[in-house]
Amino acid sequence: MPQNSPTPGVHWGRFLLVAFLSALVTAGVLALLTNIFQRKQEAKNLYVRFVDVSEETTDPAVWGKNWPREYDSYLKTREVTRTRFGGHGGGETLPVEKSERNPWLTRAFAGYAFAIDYRDRRGHAYMLADQEQTRRVTERPQPGSCLHCHSSIIPTYRRLGDGDVMKGFELTGKMSYGQAHDEIIKTGSMNPVGTGVGNTEFQHVAGAHPVACVDCHSPTNMQLRVTRPGFIRGIAAYQSSLGKKDYDPNRDATRQEMRTYVCAQCHVEYYCGPKTTLFFPWSNGLRVEQIEEHYDNFKFDDGHRFYDWKHAETGAELLKAQHPEFEMFNQGVHSRAGVACADCHMPYERQGAMKVSDHWVRSPLVNIARSCQPCHAGTSEDEIKSRVERIQERHFNLLTRAGTALIDMLDTVKSLRAPWNDAHRPAAEAAAKEKLSKDEAFAKLSPDEQAKKLTATAQSILNDNWSTFVYSDPQLKAIAELHRKAQWRLDFVAAENSMGFHAPQEGARILGEAIDYSRQAQLAAQKLLDAPALTESSKTAH
Repeated sequence: MPQNSPTPGVHWGRFLLVAFLSALVTAGVLALLTNIFQRKQEAKNLYVRFVDVSEETTDPAVWGKNWPREYDSYLKTREVTRTRFGGHGGGETLPVEKSERNPWLTRAFAGYAFAIDYRDRRGHAYMLADQEQTRRVTERPQPGSCLHCHSSIIPTYRRLGDGDVMKGFELTGKMSYGQAHDEIIKTGSMNPVGTGVGNTEFQHVAGAHPVACVDCHSPTNMQLRVTRPGFIRGIAAYQSSLGKKDYDPNRDATRQEMRTYVCAQCHVEYYCGPKTTLFFPWSNGLRVEQIEEHYDNFKFDDGHRFYDWKHAETGAELLKAQHPEFEMFNQGVHSRAGVACADCHMPYERQGAMKVSDHWVRSPLVNIARSCQPCHAGTSEDEIKSRVERIQERHFNLLTRAGTALIDMLDTVKSLRAPWNDAHRPAAEAAAKEKLSKDEAFAKLSPDEQAKKLTATAQSILNDNWSTFVYSDPQLKAIAELHRKAQWRLDFVAAENSMGFHAPQEGARILGEAIDYSRQAQLAAQKLLDAPALTESSKTAH
C-alpha cells in the first residue's frame, strides 16, 4: 500500500465531520424556514380570538384575553412617569395641586370649583378614579355630562336611550354626577361566559370602568372608530365651517386622521353642563378667538350669553377652558406635517413580525427613541430632550408673566370694589339670615358651623349683587369684558397639557394677548380708583 494513502480511520472521520456539518446546516435552514413561516403567519393573523366581546363589553380585562399585548401596555398607565413640567404620577396618592407650580391659579378661579381642587393629570387607568375623588365632585354639585370623557359610558347612553345613543347622551346631561355614575354602574359590562369564538352567552357584571377598548375600537374587527357624541357633533360642525357638509368621521376620515380623532374625543375644549347639553364649540374653527366667538354668540335657554361662572372678585362672567390639546396641536408644525397624536404618544413597536401600537399613553419625552427618532433619526435623544425642555421653559416663563398680570388686575379691582363692599355688606348679611332661617338643615348645625354658613352665604349674595352692579355700569362692564378675554386666553394655554410644545408660536401669541387684556383691565380699574367721584357714587349704587 502506498505510504500517502489515507487510513480507514481518517476516511471515516472526514465522512462523519461532513455529515455533522450538513446536519447542522440542514437544521439551521429548517429553523430559519420555520421562523419565517411563523412570522408570516403572525403578520397574517394579527390576533387570535379566545373570547367574544361586544359593544356592551366595557371591561378592558376581557378584551385583554384577545389582545394581551395592547392590554398589558395599557396597564402600565398606572406607573409613574415624570417629565420636568408634568408627565403623570402613579401610585395610590393623588397628583399634586397645579397651584403648587402656578400659585395664581387659585385666585384666577375664585368662586369656581377649580379654586378648591385642581390637580395634575395621571395615566388613563386613573381617569375615572381621580374624577370620583376630586373635591370638585365630592364638595360641589356637578352634572352627569362630566362622565362623557372619564368613563366607558356609551352602553349606558344606549340603554337609557332605548338604543339611541344620542338620546341617552342628552338624558345623562340632565342628571347629577351621582345619578349618572349610578347608571354606569348599573349598565356594567357584558362579559362572555367561557371561552371560544362564536360564544353568544354573556353575563352582566355591574361596575364602572374608565375609557376602555370599546370606546376606540370596533369589537368585530378592531378598526379605529370614534364613539363620543360630543366629538361626533363637534367635528361635523368644524368640518361644516370648512365647507364639508354631513361629515361623519367614522365614514370620511382617513386612518391617520382617526389616530388623532380617537384622542380628540376627550382631549379638547368643551362645555359639559349643567345649563345645556355638552357640546364642543367648534362651529367657527379651532383657534382660541374662534371658540371665544362661538361662546359669545351662544345663548342659554333663558336668553343669557354663555358663561361658566361669575368671578368672585370682579363679578365678570368668565369662560373655563378644559384641556384643549387637540385645538392647540392643530396650530402646530407636527399637525401640518401630518403627524397624529398616536405617532408620538402611542408609537408603534415591533413584537415578532407584528407592529403593535403602544397603549402605554405617556409623554414622548420618556420614550424618545420610539416617539421622536423615527422621524428625527439624525438627532440624539439628549438633543431632542434639550430642545423640547427649552421650548417648555420659555413657555412656562411667559405663562407665569401672564398669571402675574392677571393677579395685578385682580388686586386693582379688589381695591376698587372695597368701598362698595363696606356699603352693601350689612344688607347682604341681613338677606343671608333671612334665607337661612327658612333652612331646616341650617338649624341643626352647631353654632360654629352656623357662623361659617352665614358668612359664606352673605359673601355669595354680596358677590351676586356686585356682579349685577358691574354689568349695569358701562365702565365696570368694560373691565369685566377685558377680564373675560384675558382669563380665557390665559386658561386656554394653562389648561393645555403640552406646556407649549404642541404649538409654541401660537401659545406665545395667545399669552401675549392675555397679558395685554389684563393690563388694559388693570389700567381701566386704576383710572376709576383714582377718580374719587366715581368711587363715591359706587358706594350707593345697587
